[in-house]
Amino acid sequence: MSFGSARPSRRGRWFALGAAVLLTAVAAVSAPGAAAAAPAGSKNPDFGPNVKIFDPSMTVEQIKSVADSVLAQQIDNEMGTQRYTLLFKPGTYGTPDHPLQIQVGYYTEVAGLGLNPTDTVINGHVDVYNRCLAADNCIALVNFWRSLSNLTINVAGLDGCRASGEFWAVSQAAPLRRVKFNGNATFMDYCTAGPQYASGGFMADSVTSTLTNGSQQQFLVRDSNIGTWSNAVWNQVFSGTVGAPAQSFPNPQYTTLDKTPASKEKPFLYVDAKGKWNVFEPALRRDASGASWANGPTPGRSIPLSDFYLAKPSDSVLAINIQLALGKHLLFTPGVYNVNSSILVWRPDTVVLGMGIATLTAVGGSVPLWIADSKGISVSGLMIDAGTVNSPALMQVGTKLGGALNLGDANDPTVLHDVFFRVGGPHVGKADVSLEVNSDHVILDDIWAWRADHGVAGSVGWDINTGRNGVIVNGDDVLATGLFVEHYQQYNVVWNGERGKTIFFQNELPYDPPNQAAWSHDGVKGWAAYKVADKVKTHELWGGGSYIFTNVDPTIHAARGFEVPNRPGVKLHDILTVNLSAGTIDHVVNDTGAPVATETGVGVPSYVTSYPAS
Repeated sequence: MSFGSARPSRRGRWFALGAAVLLTAVAAVSAPGAAAAAPAGSKNPDFGPNVKIFDPSMTVEQIKSVADSVLAQQIDNEMGTQRYTLLFKPGTYGTPDHPLQIQVGYYTEVAGLGLNPTDTVINGHVDVYNRCLAADNCIALVNFWRSLSNLTINVAGLDGCRASGEFWAVSQAAPLRRVKFNGNATFMDYCTAGPQYASGGFMADSVTSTLTNGSQQQFLVRDSNIGTWSNAVWNQVFSGTVGAPAQSFPNPQYTTLDKTPASKEKPFLYVDAKGKWNVFEPALRRDASGASWANGPTPGRSIPLSDFYLAKPSDSVLAINIQLALGKHLLFTPGVYNVNSSILVWRPDTVVLGMGIATLTAVGGSVPLWIADSKGISVSGLMIDAGTVNSPALMQVGTKLGGALNLGDANDPTVLHDVFFRVGGPHVGKADVSLEVNSDHVILDDIWAWRADHGVAGSVGWDINTGRNGVIVNGDDVLATGLFVEHYQQYNVVWNGERGKTIFFQNELPYDPPNQAAWSHDGVKGWAAYKVADKVKTHELWGGGSYIFTNVDPTIHAARGFEVPNRPGVKLHDILTVNLSAGTIDHVVNDTGAPVATETGVGVPSYVTSYPAS
């Protein structure tokens, strides 16, 4: 998006954009949903019917009845449109003798409402188990799109195997944030019939005791305090984690960084001692190690919920943009929003927060979410879906004008937390790029960009759900902590900016190229998962994996998993490729690293510990 060839001042651009939105809205000041106040006499804000709010005066049976009704709808609702949030006000729920035990299905957010995770305590379980696709096929490989945050769980109750721990058997897009587990927690479900696979976990700003990692193929733990950790499969990364296993890649496959270069935790709702609702935005940390609250309250700012516009799925883009132009922060209540033009976030330090994996679906080829070249904008907890008409991008951060116009602030960066993208799955989707980052100093914290490899009938196919690239980074000094990008038809990630850093990268190449000719370019077989542009002088990646499973044509090759310029400033640490039973990756990075193929061993990685070799 361009506002002209000359470079206006940052303030001038904000004013011009805001004025344009307001002028457009003169005839629509009474747009539906413009008021965000709670109904008269209500103690809770009007988040809509799909936000369930619990308080300690409620019985275990009352809470479980509500949670179980949500679970019954969501446990197998992988491609559905329902979205839910379960919120627990500060206090204690259940007892060791009468514990609260609930499960979490698709598109369900469970969160405490205290200022600190220890303010909300559940004696019991908040579990995710394997999903049984058939009697003999129970896996966590498709346990996506759910979250748990900002509370303490004292593991208690259940019988037999289930009593052995808190189960969070998930894959991509199912983050744990600001949780405290007292007792064993497990990231695989070893109680349900096999094969018990899991793939793609993320945990940040948490404190735990015993952790069973088990069959998790890859996992990132950032800025946390952990006790014991069991097992590694392909790619386990720890950044700024007290108690993490020592660096040992590839035997076992642990990549450990003592500190995280920069991090800013996800904003969250809380209720203060007077019963008032607020959003807390944690402060930026440099060279962080351990949870932000492990030794005292998390630094940051508190924003009254009255400063937020509470959007509903029925709201128009115009109504939302009016509120943003008037200076409101933005909270998307649970649901699916049809977005026919860009939602414009241009004011510095604006917080955009989604509840219950609120989903923005592109309509008519729109770019559903556009973030200005401004400092300090925070976007969290959203899914953005491609629509049936091709979009140039699903989300753009900054303007693609190059050079000095890629504005950003190292001391007040724009941050994306738990932002997920889909091209296909619930319906036909088409988008050239899922996420385009043009601004400098952006932090990408837990991003999953997914061109669907499965979904409802008719929504998936090489010529049906088309997506060229998952993530393109044009800005300088961009940091990614937890980057999951899968199945795109050309480069999954393209990094054009200088001084980029990625801590943890996970990828599967596209399953469905019909033949080698359809998936080749410039005489090269296939496309690398992670491409650093030839012009880039400085870039660094720690802990990256790319996997191949070209089941439509198992003879297909990819020349390499990673493609980078050969210069000393571009460094890759602890990377691997894997064959998942079809197709071949000839090299790990450039022309280095042994091939992976069915003949060399299904699930047997090829490793490169350092590139260029030190």
